[in-house]
Amino acid sequence: MNISFGLKGKLWIIVHFADAHVSVSSCGEQWPKELKLRSCSESICNGAVPGEPVKKDENSRRGNWGNQIEFVLTSVGYAVGLGNVWRFPYLCYRNGGGAFMFPYFIMLVFCGIPLFFLELSFGQFTSLGCLGVWKVSPMFKGVGYGMMVVSTYIGIYYNVVICIAFYYFFMSMTNLLPWTYCNNPWNTPDCAGVVGTPRANATFANVSAVVSGVTEIVNRTKRTSPSEEYWRNYVLNVSDGIGDFGEVRLPILGCLAVSWVVVFLCLIRGVKSSGKVVYFTATFPYVVLTILFIRGITLEGAVSGIKYYLTPQWEKILDAKVWGDAASQIFYSLGCAWGGLITMASYNKFHNNCFRDSIIISVTNCGTSVYAGFVIFSILGFMANHLGVDVSEVADHGPGLAFVAYPEALTLLPISPLWSLLFFFMLILLGLGTQFCLLETLVTAVVDEIGTDWIIKNKTYVTLGVAVIGFLLGVPLTTRAGIYWLLLMDNYAASFSLVVISCIMCICIMYVYGHKKYFKDVEMMLGFPPPVFFRICWRFVSPFIITFILIFTVIQYKPITYNDYVYPSWSLVIGFFMALSSVICIPIYALFKIAVSEGSTFLERLKNSVKPDPTWGPALQEHRKGRYATTGPESVEVCPLKEDLKNEGKEKLKEKEDEIGLTIPGSNGSTLNPSPSA
Repeated sequence: MNISFGLKGKLWIIVHFADAHVSVSSCGEQWPKELKLRSCSESICNGAVPGEPVKKDENSRRGNWGNQIEFVLTSVGYAVGLGNVWRFPYLCYRNGGGAFMFPYFIMLVFCGIPLFFLELSFGQFTSLGCLGVWKVSPMFKGVGYGMMVVSTYIGIYYNVVICIAFYYFFMSMTNLLPWTYCNNPWNTPDCAGVVGTPRANATFANVSAVVSGVTEIVNRTKRTSPSEEYWRNYVLNVSDGIGDFGEVRLPILGCLAVSWVVVFLCLIRGVKSSGKVVYFTATFPYVVLTILFIRGITLEGAVSGIKYYLTPQWEKILDAKVWGDAASQIFYSLGCAWGGLITMASYNKFHNNCFRDSIIISVTNCGTSVYAGFVIFSILGFMANHLGVDVSEVADHGPGLAFVAYPEALTLLPISPLWSLLFFFMLILLGLGTQFCLLETLVTAVVDEIGTDWIIKNKTYVTLGVAVIGFLLGVPLTTRAGIYWLLLMDNYAASFSLVVISCIMCICIMYVYGHKKYFKDVEMMLGFPPPVFFRICWRFVSPFIITFILIFTVIQYKPITYNDYVYPSWSLVIGFFMALSSVICIPIYALFKIAVSEGSTFLERLKNSVKPDPTWGPALQEHRKGRYATTGPESVEVCPLKEDLKNEGKEKLKEKEDEIGLTIPGSNGSTLNPSPSA
C-alpha cells in the first residue's frame, strides 16, 4: 500500500493487492464499491490538524447521534407523552390510588423494562429501522410493516392533538381567558361558570343573589362549564355525528400546518437536528411541571386532591382489572411495538450501553407519570374545594382533562393566562417529543428499505414528503366531526394490534431466531451477556404478560362513546379494520415470503424464509466478528489514525499486502514507520 499527500494536504491512498487495484481520490469523497474502507473517530480529513481529535460518526454513511445524551433525551421525549399527564393520574385514582402503584411498578420491572431493552438492543445491533431489522428472519418483515402502519395512524391524530394545544396556547395570549365566563356567543343557557360573570344576573334570574350562583352550580342536575362549551361549541364546533363532517375549522387547520412545519424543521437533518432540539423539548416540560406543582400545592384544597390521588384502596389489589390497567399503561406509555424505539436505537454507536439506557428511560417515564399526578390533582383538589364538591366530580382523563377540566381550574388562579400558557406549552413539548420519533420512524424505514446513496443523501426530501402526506391525512380531523374520528383512531388503531405485534416480535427473536444466538449478539455488542433476569423475562415472563394484556383488552372491550354520543355500528367496523390493517401485514407478508423463497416443497421454502439474511448482523465491517466475520478484499479496513487500533490495523494489512510503504503523523504527533518497501 502506498499513501501520499496531494494538494492542500488531502490524503491520497493507492492500494495495491495481488488481486485488486483500488484508487481513492481523496479522503473527503465517497469510497468506491470495490473496497469498503472504514474510518475511525479520529481523522485528518476535513482540514483537521494532524493529532487533533475530530468528531466523526461511527457509521459515516447513515449517521449517529451527536452523543448519548441526545439519544437518552430523545427516547425520554418519545416515551413521555400526553398519556403521562392525562391518563395515568386518572387510572391511578380510579384503580385504588396508591395501591395502583404496586401492580404498576411490578409490570414495569417484569414487562416494561425488559421489552424496552429488547427493542433498543434489536435496533442498535443492526443499525437499521423497523423494516431492516427483520433480516433476522425475513418471513417476519410484516411485523415491521405493521409497526409502520401503527406509527402512521398515531402520527396523524397525535399531531392534531398537538395543533389543538397550539390553538389554546395562542388563545391564552390575552388578559382574560376566553373560557372564563358564560357571556359569549357560543355559550348556552346551561352554562354555569365557577367564577362570577357579567351574565350571572341573566343566567340565574330566579336566584336572589349572585353569590348563590355557586350553590346553583352544585345543585344543578346538568351543569355545563364555560370551558366545556368553549371546547365543544367554539374550538371544535362539534357536529351531530361521525358521519357529519361539516366544514373544516380553519383556525385548527392553520395550527395543524404550524405543527407539521415545526416537526419538519426539527427533523430537517434527521437525528442531527432533532438531537439538538430535544435538549429543550425533553427537559423544559419538567420545568413547567415543577412550576405548576409549586403553584398547585400552595392552593387551598390541594392536599385533599393529592390525598384522593394517592390514598390506597388495598382491596382493589385483588381485582384483575387493576392489574390489566397497570400492564396496559406500562406497555402503551413506553411506546413498545411502535417501531420508534428500534429506530432511535439504530442511530447509536454499536457498543453503546443500551441496557443502562433502557433502565434510565423507563424509570424516568414512569416517574414522570407519578409526578404529573401530583401536579394535576393539586389543581383539581383546589377546584373541588372551591366548588364544594368531591374531587371525583372534577377529575377527568384524555382530552376532557387537558382541554376542559384543567383549563377551567386555571381560571380560578390569579394571572390565569400565564398558567394557561405554561400548561399548554408543556403539552405542546410533550407531544412534539413523541411526534419527532413517529415521523423519524417512517422516514428511516423508507430510507433504509430503498438504501440507495441518492435517497440517503436526500433524506430531507423524504422527511418533507412524509410530513406533507401526514398533514393532508390529518385535514379530515380538523372538520366538525374530527373529534369523533380522532377518538376512534386512538381507541382502535393503536390498541390490541400493538400487543399482537409485540408478542410476535418476542416469539421471532427468542424462538425462531433463537434465544442463545440473540444472547451472544447482545454480549458481542455490549461486552457482557444480558442479565439472567432479562433472559427469563424475554423468554417467558414478558410474553405471558403481553398475552394477559391481549386477553384483558378483549374481555374488557366496550364500544367507545363520546360524552352521550354512541358511535354507529359502521364506524366501529371501520375502527376494527384500522386495528386489523397493521396486524394483517404479518400473515400477508409471511405468505409472500414463503412463496418466493427457494425450495421444492412448502416445508423447504418455510425453512428458508425464516433463516437470517446473509447481511444480518452489525452494519459496520469492523464489528462483524465471530460468525459474522467475512473474508476477502471487500472486507479490508484502513484505520491508521485510531491510536488503540494501530497494531490491530497493521496486522490485518500485513496479511493482505506483500509490502507496505507508509509514513504519516500519528494522532499524538508520533510517526508510523513500517518497514520500507524493497
